[in-house]
Parts: sequence; structure tokens; C-alpha cells
Amino acid sequence: MGVIADRLLLVQTSPRLPAGLLSWQGWQALHSGPVYAADPDSAQARAVRASGLPVARLAAEGNRELAAAFRDRARGVGVAVWLSGPDGDPGFARALVELLTGGHPDHAGGELEVVYGSWDPPGARLLDAVATMDRLRSPGGCPWDAAQTHRTLMPYLLEEAYEAYDALEDGDPVALREELGDVLLQVLFHARLAEEAAPPEAPWSVDDVAGDLVGKLVRRHPHVFDGVPVSGPEELHANWERIKRAEKGRTSVTEGVPMALPALALAAALQRRAARAGLPDRPPSAGTGAGGSAELGARLFDLVREATAAGQDAEAALRTVCRAYRDALVAAERPG
Repeated sequence: MGVIADRLLLVQTSPRLPAGLLSWQGWQALHSGPVYAADPDSAQARAVRASGLPVARLAAEGNRELAAAFRDRARGVGVAVWLSGPDGDPGFARALVELLTGGHPDHAGGELEVVYGSWDPPGARLLDAVATMDRLRSPGGCPWDAAQTHRTLMPYLLEEAYEAYDALEDGDPVALREELGDVLLQVLFHARLAEEAAPPEAPWSVDDVAGDLVGKLVRRHPHVFDGVPVSGPEELHANWERIKRAEKGRTSVTEGVPMALPALALAAALQRRAARAGLPDRPPSAGTGAGGSAELGARLFDLVREATAAGQDAEAALRTVCRAYRDALVAAERPG
């Protein structure tokens, strides 16, 4: 009959979930034998103790010595459980693997099992981003970040959005990933500033931003969340605009179109709104004496209308030509 190996269980948990929110497998592992931790006063250890399970401190001079001490705890009882810290105690885990696979007879017969008591849900790293912004804006954080206001950050919001746009134009998913992070930073920054607002302003936080977004998406997608039947894309657009008008109390299709858009994009946005409402798709004639700039503007406006009718994005089309022209200029400047 073979020798039954001692079991060494490493219970890993996510630091982004509330302490004590563990899977059934995690709780089973913790009930399997005596529980040890490097820090029995951590939030997770306190939650385990609150459930009635003791958590003992196990300390040593280094990870190798700590691994040997933990291995010894399983002798005689057949199992020992390690409650990992927030970072997973990677140095200790590596030392334990090396100990059990090193061939030393004093450590033979041990089986190591990693049990995931909890894991990050999708989007959990957003909590890290919020915590990082909190650290930057809190006392002892970054002086530059602490000095910013909504107004001083305004240029960066546009700049980061355009850099993300550049990454999309370049078809560069790696750059897009980084630039979207910079856009997210602006969202977190402005939300944090709003949270710190003093009366008479009503403070709000990034949670309010996310909550408003979720509420808006649910309201404007009744065909997804309420089972409302739709016949196709045209009815989807009509429902979206109807719901939006009811939410905003708008009296004009032009409300909500940012006039700070680049001119071609602005023209296209106004034309789309007009087309959905059955309104004229071009402005009145500039008339005589209006000057050449008005004539040029009218011609550009008509080009945008023609591009939209052909399913083209006039802003993107002109940018494509400009980028090609930029590349040609760079090539022409090269010697030889």
C-alpha cells in the first residue's frame, strides 16, 4: 500500500473583491486543515476568522525557510492550508514548488494544490484605476495631479481623444489600447474632481458616471432589455431618438450636437439629425453679396451631403488625403 502524501493547499483570492467573498471550493479548502498566513491581520484573514476558522501566523527569515516551515505543519495531520496575501505571495509559492520538487527526502511525499477562492470578474482592473487616481489626488500624492481642475484638464481630453482616433486610423491595436487608457484617465480625473466638489456644487463620483451610463443604455435598448420587438435598423434609430428626446426634453434636433466638432464632422452630424427628422438637408442659399467664404462653405457643405448619401465619412476621407499628403511631404524632404 502506497504512502498517502501530505496535502499543501494554497488558497488564492482576488484583492479586488470584498474580503470573505469566497467560492465554495475556497471555503472547503479552508476547512480542510489548519490555516496559516504571513499576515493574519489582513482583511481576508480577518474575514476567515470571523467565520469561526482560526488563522495562525507563520513567519521565517526568508521564503525558503517559510516554505519548509509550512511543509512541516502538514506532517502528522496530513494537510496544511496557506491563505495567500493580496499579491498571491509569489515568492513563497515558488519556494514551496522548489522545495517539493528538489528531491530532498525530508520534503518528499507532499502534494501541492492551488485553490482559487475568488477571482477577478471582467472589469475588475477598473477598480485599480480608481484606486490609483485616489492615491494621486490624496495628500502625499502627485503635486501636479493635485493642482488640476476641470478647466486645466480640458485640452487633454481633446488631445487624448484625437490620439486614440489616430491609432484607429493607423490600424494600430497596440497604440489604441494605450490611448484608450489615456482617455479613461481623463474620465477618472474629472469624476474624482467632481467627487471633491465643495458646496454649492453637488458632488458625484465615477460610480455615478457608470450608473448613469448603464441606466441610459438600458432605457435606450428596450429591444434588448425589455423584449420590445423592432422591425429593423430604421425602427431602432427612431426609437433611440424618441427616447433621447423624452429624456432630454429637447425641442430641436440640433440640441446635443457639439458645435466644437471639426467643420466637416459638424456638417455631417447636423445633416444626419435633419434627415431623421425629415427636415431640409442643406441651409438656405447664401444669396448675393455674401462673399466668397459663404460660397465655399456652401460647396463644402454639399460635398459632405454627397459623401453621406454615398455612405462615406467626409471627415475621415479628408483626413486620409491629408495623411497621405503628410507622408509625401516627409518623403520629399529626405535627402537624395
